[in-house]
Amino acid sequence: MNFKTTFLTALCLLASATVRAAAADIVWYEKGRQAVEYAVQKAHDPVVDIALQMFRSDMEAVTGESPLPAGGKSAKAGNDGKRGGKAVRIEIMQLDKAKMNDVLQLQRRFGIDTGRLLGETDAFVVKAVGDKIIVAGGNGRGAAYGILELSRLAGVSPWIWWGDCVPERKDMLKMPADYTNFQSASVEMRGVFLNDEDWSLRPWSCLTHEPAADGKIGPRTYKRVFELLLRLRANAIWPAMHEGTAAFFKDPRNKLMADSCGIFVGTSHCEPLLRNNVGEWSVNERGAYNYITNKESVQAYWTERLREVKNSRTNIFTIGMRGIHDGSMEGVKTRQEKFDALQQVIDDQQELLRRNIGNPSALPQVFVPYKEVLELYEQGLRVPEYVTLMWCDDNYGYITRLSNEKEQKRIGGGGVYYHLSYWGRPHDYLWLTTTQPGLIYSEMKAAYDHNVRKLWIANVHDPKVAGYDLELFLDMAWNINCVSGATLEDHYRAWLCRQFGQSAGERLLPAMCEFYQLCGQRRPEFMGWNQNELDKRIFERGLSPVRNTDFSFTEFGSEADRYLARYNAIAETVGRVAFSLRPELRDAYFAAIEYPVKAAAAMAIKMLEAQRARTLATSSGLKEMRSGNQRVLLAAARSQLAYQEIRRLTQQYNSMRGGKWKHSMTMSPRNQLVFGPPQLPVLLTDAEAKHIMRQQRADKNPSANSFALPSDIIARNAADYDAATGEKAVRIQMLGHSMSAVALPKGGTLSYRFNSEREGDAVLTTAAIPTQPNDGGDIRYAVSIDGGEETVYSLKEPFRSEQWKLNVLRGQALRTTKIHLQKGSHTLTVRALDNHIVLDQWMIDFKTNRKHYLIPQGGKKS
Repeated sequence: MNFKTTFLTALCLLASATVRAAAADIVWYEKGRQAVEYAVQKAHDPVVDIALQMFRSDMEAVTGESPLPAGGKSAKAGNDGKRGGKAVRIEIMQLDKAKMNDVLQLQRRFGIDTGRLLGETDAFVVKAVGDKIIVAGGNGRGAAYGILELSRLAGVSPWIWWGDCVPERKDMLKMPADYTNFQSASVEMRGVFLNDEDWSLRPWSCLTHEPAADGKIGPRTYKRVFELLLRLRANAIWPAMHEGTAAFFKDPRNKLMADSCGIFVGTSHCEPLLRNNVGEWSVNERGAYNYITNKESVQAYWTERLREVKNSRTNIFTIGMRGIHDGSMEGVKTRQEKFDALQQVIDDQQELLRRNIGNPSALPQVFVPYKEVLELYEQGLRVPEYVTLMWCDDNYGYITRLSNEKEQKRIGGGGVYYHLSYWGRPHDYLWLTTTQPGLIYSEMKAAYDHNVRKLWIANVHDPKVAGYDLELFLDMAWNINCVSGATLEDHYRAWLCRQFGQSAGERLLPAMCEFYQLCGQRRPEFMGWNQNELDKRIFERGLSPVRNTDFSFTEFGSEADRYLARYNAIAETVGRVAFSLRPELRDAYFAAIEYPVKAAAAMAIKMLEAQRARTLATSSGLKEMRSGNQRVLLAAARSQLAYQEIRRLTQQYNSMRGGKWKHSMTMSPRNQLVFGPPQLPVLLTDAEAKHIMRQQRADKNPSANSFALPSDIIARNAADYDAATGEKAVRIQMLGHSMSAVALPKGGTLSYRFNSEREGDAVLTTAAIPTQPNDGGDIRYAVSIDGGEETVYSLKEPFRSEQWKLNVLRGQALRTTKIHLQKGSHTLTVRALDNHIVLDQWMIDFKTNRKHYLIPQGGKKS
């Protein structure tokens, strides 16, 4: 049984229903008759004990009884743990610490490929043999993953604690008598960067989970994070490092806990040699963080940490240097000065590692060519071959650079630092986690195909909020073949079924796919159509004001109303499904499904209804609005109550599980203007708004699909092509405004046959996913009609340019050209001139000055 089959079957079936067992199945737990019994190899790493603690807790949650160590006693069982039948014992082994005879027995007697277990990364096998279930790991982590695989098979979600996914009670646990499940990692080190933690993880940790006056995220919190990483088969972390967060190494228990859990600890791109500069470098005590003028002090600072961690085997050393908190390197001005200084830093750091730890070539090291450091690297910076080159996305999920042919052969390999949340320009997204699964898949699969397989780190502001997106990212890091562009919906369905049961998962899938589509068309955080980190001399706090969106209330049957109707429809669906769940799953469901869906829907209502009210009120005075303009009053009431709904939902989130998650959710991270009360032309009390809504209850917005595509529009989704040539075009589910974008390799073409009912001038718009030329070159495609002259477009945009900002806020890069079209049949052809072209939609519009936001799809010709 391969991993993909195990994953999809185990998640959807084993987690939600009693396993249908054949006659030959073996029973490893039966209520009142047989305990869960296990034996563990004497010599093993501490992470095995951590996993066993979690497993015992899991089994108690599933069966109501704690598992018994071999020979243990129970009030309900005899000394051997038997309850009227022959006990099946779980035997746990860690091969790299096992006796040779035991390793040989696994090979000869049980047919387990021990060479593969020892040779592959963090490998494990779970195998049923007679009256035994063998759990063998090549190392401690592998053994731990194998133990926790049994928890998965018993119906325990990795989110049992972080997501409050209470498992269903079972009276019996079985597996096929011939069951074999071998797994190993595709990416060597896999984990998270706890970043931008100021409004979620840190306040929850220091005010609720482990109260601390100094604002620290302490060992109890880190232990819970490490346990989640183990459950998700991850093994690496960059700890939180913002101002106000106590440095990770300030409390020695944090690193001790990481080591016991087998978790590699590294630091972000701007924190060399395991130092958390924001919390650890004191200018008053050490002077300027300047390698040019204060080299000895900086080296002494780095040396302190190296000596502190020299006996740990779970270190990842970031090399290079920037400013204290992600600013430019101090003491250098010209590009050549920056280049020379950074080269000297890298060379000196190798000597520091040699002197304090050991041979640098044997140590995990990472160099992150991020922001201006990428330019210096490409200028010819010498980075040792054994150092991992860690590439980055543009902060919005589009990877900017990957290893070229020469870099793919480096001993140190490649890595990716990937954002699932972000603080910065053009606008933060630190509230909900809504990156489309198709984008994660497309970009990370490209990274893997470029031999970037050493270290994958996902930037998350809170692992609880990151949820499914984080699990998809880590699933791919664990097994790159667990999902494909054509099976993303299956992967998500399996996740929903495992979390909330088979019936609920099946009912939720269409609605949650719609949710990802709506958020892909505009993230909730971007609904203010404004930006942050602008010139503070012009904009207060550097924030441009909230303004009207580009959604139209008139074009395409009111695309704004249809957008709202779609949100309302999925909110109603998730509300109905909630009532079908086991009561103990309600909080889990609210946090993972109801809150993001209903809060995002309320944000759309707040912003679009406020826009409607402002637009309708432009020619009316306040008196007229209050006395007679019911459309303005109704829009204002909807907007105002939507704002109050977000407040109510957030209060409910922070009240879940008796206050377990108090302070973990805010409705206004960084106090961005988009989160504030709506800007309305008329002021209403909440009581007045509710009264207006009651009076207008019969007022209906357009349904999600009730519009006719006008005859002056021709529009298609990229996936609806009639022919493809060259290398195979790949449809990617859950990506783009269309939710089925098409990756087109260099030289490949897509052709679309269409009929025009009109003759005249028109505008052709093509919409592509705003991918980056991650080979350092260009990223171009050509468009032609009826075999005529091609128009060539480039998607390459300077980082943080105005067009780049518009692209990442929209989730599409639009390219337009004027055309003249005759009546009749035509063929549109799109040809990829470079790699990494992903086409989403196209449209021909005879109304050349039309103002709208979305390319309409699915409507019928009027």
